[in-house]
Amino acid sequence: MARVLITGASRGIGKGVATELQEQGHEVIATARDVTMLDDLSVAQKLQLDVTDQASVDRALAEAGHIDVLLSNAGATVRAPLETIPLAALGDLFELNTFGALRVAQAVLPQMRRRGAGQLIFMSSVQGRYVIPLIGAYGASKHALEAIAEVLAIEAGHFGVSVHVVQPPAVDSGGAERAEVHLDDSNPYRPLLEEISAFRAAPVSVQEVADVVAATIAEGAKAPFRIPVGEGAKATLSARKAAPDTVPFLAAPLDW
Repeated sequence: MARVLITGASRGIGKGVATELQEQGHEVIATARDVTMLDDLSVAQKLQLDVTDQASVDRALAEAGHIDVLLSNAGATVRAPLETIPLAALGDLFELNTFGALRVAQAVLPQMRRRGAGQLIFMSSVQGRYVIPLIGAYGASKHALEAIAEVLAIEAGHFGVSVHVVQPPAVDSGGAERAEVHLDDSNPYRPLLEEISAFRAAPVSVQEVADVVAATIAEGAKAPFRIPVGEGAKATLSARKAAPDTVPFLAAPLDW
């Protein structure tokens, strides 16, 4: 069994994965910005950790000690067209979803490298491989995260550390409902908001994502680098891979 540190474990995917892994016998270190949000979790250790704050990351990693697996899960999303999204909001999203994930990986990698073993699992999205209008900022942050993970897989793999990217589609975790929206009724892109609801028509469950993470840990270094969650994600990503680059993927079906 592994000692697993999970970021963003207070709700949604992070909470579901923490519960599943602990039930399987893993030693789970659950972390969140607000540690009181972890009160109802039964895990080995609960720590305050804000992935956007280097001092917070350093304190948490010092308290956590030995870590076999990092599940980098903390993240958020935004609804806004790129023409009008406040750049500060875009910067905050990248700070959390992308730089925050790298910040924690940088903190845990030295101990894994010294041992010659470890596993980094990044919670990405199908939107790490294609983009959806009005959710483009989120997609961009996940594209960047997957590029970082791919480089880490090469660099850290040399020292025995395996890297994996989990790619769920829409998940019934409540994350979309908590999304910041920068799109009032006067915004010319507002009609497009109704169109994107179709992409959340059949979300996967948090348990499905938790099962994939658990299987990734069980497989260890033998697990694939990119791991779609569910048949829908696999089909969509296969279609994206086969689509020509001359036309933006998903552009044609939208009629607004």
